[in-house]
Amino acid sequence: MTSRERVRRCIRFETPDRPPRQLWTLPIAVQKHPEAVRRIQERFPADIGGPAWDPPVSLRRKGDQYAIGTYIDDWGCEFENIQAGVIGEVKRPQLADWSRLKDLEAPWEVVPKPEHLARVNPCCAESDLFTMAALPTLFEQMQFLRGTQNLFIDLLERPRELFALRDKVHEYNLAVAKAWLATDIDGVSMNDDWGTQSALLIPPEIWRGIFRPGYAELVQLTKAAGKAFFLHSDGHILEIYEDLIEIGVDAVNSQLFCMDIEAVGRRFKGAITFWGEIDRQHVLPSPDPQVAREAVRRVAKALHDRSGGVIAQCEFGAGANPACVEAVFEEWVAVAADDGPQ
Repeated sequence: MTSRERVRRCIRFETPDRPPRQLWTLPIAVQKHPEAVRRIQERFPADIGGPAWDPPVSLRRKGDQYAIGTYIDDWGCEFENIQAGVIGEVKRPQLADWSRLKDLEAPWEVVPKPEHLARVNPCCAESDLFTMAALPTLFEQMQFLRGTQNLFIDLLERPRELFALRDKVHEYNLAVAKAWLATDIDGVSMNDDWGTQSALLIPPEIWRGIFRPGYAELVQLTKAAGKAFFLHSDGHILEIYEDLIEIGVDAVNSQLFCMDIEAVGRRFKGAITFWGEIDRQHVLPSPDPQVAREAVRRVAKALHDRSGGVIAQCEFGAGANPACVEAVFEEWVAVAADDGPQ
C-alpha cells in the first residue's frame, strides 16, 4: 500500500494497512538533536509530505522567522524573536489604530501563480506520499495585524472594521487556496490556534458567527476540487469539534491531552480523523520513554480503529526527549501489529 493510499484510506475509514505517520520537526529540534531527527526519519518514513515548488518573492518579508531578531511577514507584521529555532511575537501591531485599515493591502504578490507551481504536478506524480500544501492562517493573522488584546475586545464589541479585516484576510486565503487546489496535490492544511489549556479562547457562539463561515467556504472549495482538508489547532477545542465535523474537515490535529481523550473518543471516534498528537508539554519532554508508550496506547484505545481514523503524528519540538519521540513511533508499530494482518 502506498503512502497516498494509506492516508486516503485512513481519513475515509477504509482500513489502511497501518496508521499513517508523520513527524513534525521544529528547527530548534534539528539544531539540538540532528542525529536523532535523522534516525527517526529513517526508521519511520513519513506518509505525508509537501510538494516541490518555487515560492514567489514577497515585497515585504524580511529576515528569518526562526532566528533571533526581527522578522517581517508577508503582511508587514513585525515579529521580535529572542529564541532561535522558534517563532517570535508581534509587539507593535499595524492596526492598533483602525484608521490604518484603509491602507492595508494583502500580499497579493505571493499568491502562487502557474509558474510558481510548475513543479508541483510532476512532484505529485513521481512521489507516492500523500502531498499537502499549507494555507495561510485566518484568526492568527488577524491577531498579528490587530494585536491579540485588541482583537479580543473587537470580538465582543463587533465594530464594522472587525468584519472588514476578517474579509480581507479571508479573501486572500481563498486566492491562495484556489491556486493550490488547481494542482494535483492530495489536500491542504490550515493552522489556527483556538484553545487555551482548558477551554476555547472565545465563546463558541462567537466562533460560529464570525469564523465558521470562512472555514466552511474553504472546506467546501477543497472538497469540490476532490481534495482533503486538514486543520491544526493548539489547546482545548472540544466545543468546536462538532462544527469541524459538520463543515467537512477530514482530519484535525489538536492537543488531545488538554482534553478528556476518552470523552473525545466517545463523542467523535469514527466521525473525523485524529491527526495525532502526543502531548508536547509533559509526555514528550519526559525522561522516561515508557511514558510516551503509555500515551500512545491511551490515544489508540480511545480513538484508533483498524478501519482508520488516527494518524501517528507527533512534534519534535524545543523540549522533547529524542528517546520519547522515537518511542512514540515504535509503539504505533506495535499498535498496528496488534491489529493483525489487514
